[in-house]
Amino acid sequence: MARLGGLARLDGVAQAELVARGELSAAELLEACAERIEALNPLLNAIPVLDLERARAVRPAAGPFSGVPFLVKDVTPYPGLRWSIGSRLFAANVAPQGTPYSARLDEAGLVTVGKSATSEFGLLGSTETLLDGVTHNPWDLSVSASGSSGGAAAAVAAGLVPLAHANDGGGSVRIPASVCGLFGLMPSRGRCVPASLGTSDFGALVNEHCVSRSVRDSALLLSLTEARDAGLPPVGYVREPIARRLRIGTWTLTTMGEEPEPAVRRAYDEAVALCVSLGHDVEPVAPPALDGPALGDAFFLVAGATVAGAVEMMGQLRGRPVGRHELEPFTWALAEEFQRRGPDALGGARARFAACAERYLAAVAPYDVVLTPTLATVPWRLGHLSPVLPREELLRRTAHAVGYTPIHNIAGCPAMSVPLHWTDEGLPIGSHFAAAPGAEALLLGLAYQLEAARPWHHRWAPYSYPRLFDA
Repeated sequence: MARLGGLARLDGVAQAELVARGELSAAELLEACAERIEALNPLLNAIPVLDLERARAVRPAAGPFSGVPFLVKDVTPYPGLRWSIGSRLFAANVAPQGTPYSARLDEAGLVTVGKSATSEFGLLGSTETLLDGVTHNPWDLSVSASGSSGGAAAAVAAGLVPLAHANDGGGSVRIPASVCGLFGLMPSRGRCVPASLGTSDFGALVNEHCVSRSVRDSALLLSLTEARDAGLPPVGYVREPIARRLRIGTWTLTTMGEEPEPAVRRAYDEAVALCVSLGHDVEPVAPPALDGPALGDAFFLVAGATVAGAVEMMGQLRGRPVGRHELEPFTWALAEEFQRRGPDALGGARARFAACAERYLAAVAPYDVVLTPTLATVPWRLGHLSPVLPREELLRRTAHAVGYTPIHNIAGCPAMSVPLHWTDEGLPIGSHFAAAPGAEALLLGLAYQLEAARPWHHRWAPYSYPRLFDA
């Protein structure tokens, strides 16, 4: 196995090419992955569900990622594996069937070895649940890997797998990518084939994709999972940097009207300077006025409606009501708030979403791309967004940090966090780029350009396999 240690440094495309050329077998890729997980997952707690025996029995499809080990986030069903949604309430739940999205993953040749950790119902920006415990950031074990795709980001940042499924209802691809030093693209609404078995107002905000170390892994997976009837311009496999000058609008104020922390501002200024050096026209603009408090209220109201629906369904299925002790305090409080306000309040939330989406899209229409920080704060310590804190305090802390990303889910725009900066303490800070609905190809082309100009592949976290175990 010693000769397989260096595989952790390779992205998914490179690993699949080794298999395609016959230099390694899919079985060898899997065993090397198993070795990495055994070495580091007990420390990071990124993968709560691991089924290597099932994975060893799989004969990978002859797709572009044939034989590459992969993780699916535990808010999303994958047949035969636990589907807990990060909650003790569903801890015994196993996904009974696949979805169009899981079928595409299989057709790509990916070998799903397990499920990655998530916050309960994917609601919080930190992955530290009462079901599975705390997921640690490989850059600093006292720091959160954020959420809700924290397990996916920690696993990729540590080199356990080259890329991993993640989804994003308000920043849950882009935020973990930012704090773990990864590339994270959220596609346009409706871009990818369905990954869920139902629909809801909150589910309509969620877009499926991945976190990865390389842009090309993300671009290839998107080409393999995009819907053919999405009503959007097809993306295909984007392989090259963008070849034209872009008009980029920039701002730093969050939807709450706050400026980012100084370290984040430095990262943003570096990203602006980099874009200028690449020949793009970059200009500061006033951010659209979106009434952040009202938007946040609408967001968590629809989240509470989803939780309340799940609680009611589970109570009916098992013939007894769900108790407060079966959900985390924050999750229970969201459901209670929705029940207090009643279903009629959803109409107001939908109207707020529509008005904010219209205002945002009108404000950014003159630009090819808009650039902001991904987060307003540096990566936070574990416990800062613990689900046992009071609801109002968690909402306040979340609104302070996560003031750039949710509007893109509401407006249906693609957006990405690109790892262009590290603090003096060695923590990653992502830069956030967004474009009009359907413009993933433009963003990926820009990402390739940024990746070439400011490579990040040589940067490995202190608690990653290449740093700790590679010769």
